[in-house]
Amino acid sequence: MSNQILIFLVDTILGLLSLALLLRFYFQLLRVPFYNSVSQFLIAVTDFMVRPARRFIPGWAGIDLSTLILAWLLESIIVTSTFMAQGYDFEVNIVGSLGVMGLLGIVEIIETSLYIVLLAIIMQAVLSWVNPHSPLAPLLDSFTSPFLAVFRRRIPPVANVDLSPLFVLILIQVLLMIVAGIHKEITLMLF
Repeated sequence: MSNQILIFLVDTILGLLSLALLLRFYFQLLRVPFYNSVSQFLIAVTDFMVRPARRFIPGWAGIDLSTLILAWLLESIIVTSTFMAQGYDFEVNIVGSLGVMGLLGIVEIIETSLYIVLLAIIMQAVLSWVNPHSPLAPLLDSFTSPFLAVFRRRIPPVANVDLSPLFVLILIQVLLMIVAGIHKEITLMLF
């Protein structure tokens, strides 16, 4: 019972912080406008970690690697603490186990990234029907447009309806299935 509570708390607190770091990374990568309340919130929540990490982890080609690496470290800590709470013995092969935990952290980052894009596209589609002039609309548009642009170039609107979100959502679902299979295969390496 106490292990479940511990896993829940670690997963929730570190998972939300990892999500904030990932969103900050993607907002910078995709050049989402800086002056909006969501961006300001993400910066305020994650700055205590990102600023010191930038001293040791430099950016590369305009990409803020410190934010991405911090998110990966948090996801690796979540995965490791979950396995420890479930009784996995890391002392048997500590180097191999830590390597697997790092791989699982990467898989978790990819899975979370896919869910971020999925949710952003769904929110943008709903907002376009309900309230297209919402303050959140430009933020979602700048975030999702690189993903949707790939399909918009190839698939014309049908009766003035943009079908590109549907194809992106289908692709994300397929990728999530692949990631789940990879996660299962990596986890089997431990046992």
